[in-house]
Amino acid sequence: MTRPTDHGPRISTRVAALQGNSLGEIFLMARERQGIDMALGTPGYPETAADIIGAANDAIRAGKNQYVFPPGDLRLREHIAATLPVPTDPQTELTVTVGGTEALFLALHALIDPGDEVVLLDPGYEQFRSTVAFAGGVPRHVPLHAPDWRFDPDELASAFTSRTRVVLLNSPGNPTGRVLTRQELDQVAELAGRWDATVVCDEVYSSFVFDGREQTSIAEVPGLAERSVVVGSLSKSHAISGWRLGFVRADATRTTAVRRVQELTTNGAPGPLQLAVGQAAGSADLRTASEEMGRRRDLALEIFTGMGMKIFPPEGGCFLLADIAPLTGGGMDGRAFTLELLEATGVVVVPAAPSFADPVRGAQYVRIAFNRQFELLHEVERRVRSFRPCGQ
Repeated sequence: MTRPTDHGPRISTRVAALQGNSLGEIFLMARERQGIDMALGTPGYPETAADIIGAANDAIRAGKNQYVFPPGDLRLREHIAATLPVPTDPQTELTVTVGGTEALFLALHALIDPGDEVVLLDPGYEQFRSTVAFAGGVPRHVPLHAPDWRFDPDELASAFTSRTRVVLLNSPGNPTGRVLTRQELDQVAELAGRWDATVVCDEVYSSFVFDGREQTSIAEVPGLAERSVVVGSLSKSHAISGWRLGFVRADATRTTAVRRVQELTTNGAPGPLQLAVGQAAGSADLRTASEEMGRRRDLALEIFTGMGMKIFPPEGGCFLLADIAPLTGGGMDGRAFTLELLEATGVVVVPAAPSFADPVRGAQYVRIAFNRQFELLHEVERRVRSFRPCGQ
């Protein structure tokens, strides 16, 4: 009898096909070298409100440390509903999740079957593609074109087929900083209606929109409202990314499906942290935080365009998508640039190639987070002022 060759533990082909998160490697590099982290979206600004921290301490000490109702503490859902631009029933249309990451996971697994197609804007948040793949979906990428990262309506229309089940949007966009206009959302609405597709929009950065713009939620748009699923998070707006609190907003039927998936994953987010935010989240001044974030964007633009990078001014969010080719002469890709910048200055940015469906298309870009304190941004300015890549 022959024995099967031992190649080590077997893992599923579904998992083996997944790409690792490129941010993990950069995060470790930043910690090991004690660099200044301008790569990750972890908020340095705004700061976590003292009232929220106090409420969490109170909840834990009061023994509120057990399970809560899996869809989320009602008071927290009522708070979230009050912040949304459209009437939302917190009982039947909101589900609290373990961050925006779980919210996206639940939504896609509730909506698509293996082989179904998902329309994605490209570049986009790199976890979108992995989550679509894990759910068995087939991505159909629509390019966003530099310098202002807009899609061509004809290219958008050509991405839809009889297999299209979901359109996955992100506004404000990560990493582009684009805020989708009402005209663009109307174009999506017409196509989604024609092909009977659900539209999922990651609106995690909706609290940070600049230059007098208004964020339009897909739940506000006629033709999208009845087929919309909004993914949200409190991580950036309330500076509690480590608490892992997000949400899904959808109609009652889709919400029921989302909650069924949640029962098989986390079965709910951390109880005392939900209670704390539900009690004290009203203390967060989101309007002031948005204005202050805009000032940080302006300073970050000044710093990095001053180095020689080419950057479309973000309309929202907390990232710059920077073209390094004018600085490097095109002779260095984003990864090599990131390593050299870290070695020379201790400043950490992240290669943006993983945000593109075709990494070659993104080879000359890096992503830079600007949700930082002014003191840190000025220290970055001091460090990079005289930096020049090798050979330049």
